[in-house]
Amino acid sequence: MLLAGGQGSRLKVLTEKTAKPAVPFGGKYRIIDFTLSNCVNSGLDTVGILTQYQPLELNAYIGNGQPWSLNHNFGGAHVLPPYAGSEKSEWYKGTANAIFQNIHFIKQFNPEYVLVLSGDHIYRMDYSQMLDYHKEKNAECTIAVREVPLEEASRFGIMNTREDGSIFEFEEKPEKPKSTKASMGIYIFNWRLLKDYLIEDELDADSTNDFGKDVIPKLLADGRNLFAYAFDGYWKDVGTIESLWQANMDLLDENVPFHLDDDTFRIYARNYANPCSLIGKSATIEHSLVAEGSTVRGTVINSIISTGCTIAEHAVVKDSVIMPNAVIEADALVEYAIVGENTRIGKGARIGAKGQEGLSISVVGSRRRIKDGQVIYNAAQ
Repeated sequence: MLLAGGQGSRLKVLTEKTAKPAVPFGGKYRIIDFTLSNCVNSGLDTVGILTQYQPLELNAYIGNGQPWSLNHNFGGAHVLPPYAGSEKSEWYKGTANAIFQNIHFIKQFNPEYVLVLSGDHIYRMDYSQMLDYHKEKNAECTIAVREVPLEEASRFGIMNTREDGSIFEFEEKPEKPKSTKASMGIYIFNWRLLKDYLIEDELDADSTNDFGKDVIPKLLADGRNLFAYAFDGYWKDVGTIESLWQANMDLLDENVPFHLDDDTFRIYARNYANPCSLIGKSATIEHSLVAEGSTVRGTVINSIISTGCTIAEHAVVKDSVIMPNAVIEADALVEYAIVGENTRIGKGARIGAKGQEGLSISVVGSRRRIKDGQVIYNAAQ
C-alpha cells in the first residue's frame, strides 16, 4: 500500500497543481518511480496507490501500471482515491485512516502481510529482504530505520531497540533522543493484526489516525513484537526545495553511492518516446545530465536538463535542475535554481545566484512565463 496523496506544501510552487510524488526528478523520472520500481524489483505484483491531493497528473502518469510491469489481470497497480460508499466516507485523515478506508481492497487479496510505503522518497530498497527479516524475527510489525546524525535525530521518529533489534520504545521527534535509529515510514504488518488495530484506531475519537503517532505506540503499549530493520543505503526525503535540489545534485556526485545506471536494480518510468537530444555547435556541457528530446545550444554546467528542454544560444545554466519541456531563452542565466515544467525563462532573465553562505535555492513553478530581463534571486515565483 503506497501512500501518494501528500500535498507537499514545502515544495511550494512545484506542487500547486500536482501531488508531490508526481514531481519530476533526475531528468526523466517522477519521484514515485523510485518506490514503484522498488516494488517491481522486490517481486511485488500487487500495489494499491492511495492518491488524494491534486491527483489528475499522478493518476494519468500511473495509468494501468504498464511501465513498471504492474498491469496484471489479477493484482497489478490500483489507484485508490477516497470515494463515497454506503458508509460514511471522507478524505484520508492520516496514514492509518488511509489504509483503514481501503480494508475491503486488501481483503480481496487475502494477504498474510501488508507493506506500507511512502511515494515521496528517493532510494533503492529490496523489500523482499525486509520481509525475510520480518519472518525470521517472528515479528508482528517491522519498521525500516536508518542511522542519522545525533544532532538531526530530533527531526524524526526515533526507535529505541534492544540488541536483537526488537523495539521497546518509540519517540516522536524527541528533544533528547536516546538513539539515532530514525523511522523511514516503511512498515511490514501481519495483516490480521493490522486490520484489528486499524478498526480500533478508527473508533478512537482522540486519535489522529497516524501510524507513527497512534498505531505504532499502541502496538508497543500492548506488548506486540516490533522489530527495526536497518537500512544503510542512500535515502532522501525530498520534501523541501533544498532537499529536492540536493538529491538531484547527488546524481552528479561520484562520491554519493546512488546512480541511475545500475542495471541490476533499474528505475522504471513512463517513456514518452522523445527523440535524441540535439547538442548544437555553440553548446558547452560540463558534468551534467541531459535527457532525451532536449536542444542545447548554450552552456550547461553541473546541472540536470530534463526531457524536452531547450537551452538557447548564450544562455547559461549552472548548478540547477531544469524540469521537462522548459525553455531557457538566449542570454538568460539560471544558477542555483529549480525551473518547473513547461516554463519559459525570457531573454536576459536572471534566476537564482551563487552568493553568500545560506543563500537558498530559487524556484520557478510550472507553466510560468518569466519576462525578458526579469530578475529572481533567492525566491519562489
